[in-house]
Amino acid sequence: MSSVRPLFVVAGIGDGSGTGAATARLFAKSGYRVALISRGPDYLNKLATELNQAGAEAAAFPLNDYTPASIKSAFASIKSHWPSSPLRVAVFNAGYGVWKPFLDITEDEVRESIDTNILAAFAFARAAVLEFTKLELETANEGGVAGNARKRGTLIFTGATASIRGNTTTSVFSAGKFAIRALSQSLAKEFGKQNIHVAQSIIDGTILTDRTKSQRKDPSWEANQDVRLDPNSIAKTYLHLVEQDSSAWAWEIDLRPAHEKW
Repeated sequence: MSSVRPLFVVAGIGDGSGTGAATARLFAKSGYRVALISRGPDYLNKLATELNQAGAEAAAFPLNDYTPASIKSAFASIKSHWPSSPLRVAVFNAGYGVWKPFLDITEDEVRESIDTNILAAFAFARAAVLEFTKLELETANEGGVAGNARKRGTLIFTGATASIRGNTTTSVFSAGKFAIRALSQSLAKEFGKQNIHVAQSIIDGTILTDRTKSQRKDPSWEANQDVRLDPNSIAKTYLHLVEQDSSAWAWEIDLRPAHEKW
């Protein structure tokens, strides 16, 4: 394989059945080397093995936590692992959710939300943008999907309905997601002038994953694509964001199934 191939990095793959893993699979098929950052080394290594067995180039970079130091260390390890690959796409998909009445929320839960949804997002964005600023505009001969888009790189944040609207049990979760939305908008305005594309997705609905299937135990819901989000379809939208050229690219896009109430 060529030593020069574009690099895709994603933080947050959960149990390997959701948005982060689906996006990793799609970008691996699209010619990118794939760096996987997440807690839970078992799921992380399982996904890396799956991608490599399918003919891709993937590596796992497990974290004990989402502290800025851990994020910085992971990016250093990625650079050491693939020194010749330019980082072109970074997806921050990590998250920590608490859905409780306000008076039931603990200080530890608030701290965990701040660490994962705010501090880690800042650290991940900083590491990615620093790499993007070192690069020239992507060219078609790198083998990525943005060769004619006039961009140095694309940074995508996975948001939620809670990014734009609070509710009765989302005080902590919404605070974190509001912060990520504000961060992404600020970065989009600051770095767009350097041809760095920053985007945010609003995921408005329930995603079909192993966890949600086990929670619902409803085969009819699983089979009806009108009522739940398919992580593979979310991944296709992320690929489209990367393909967007500098004459018309999106900062924010909201995704929901056809029958979602909104």
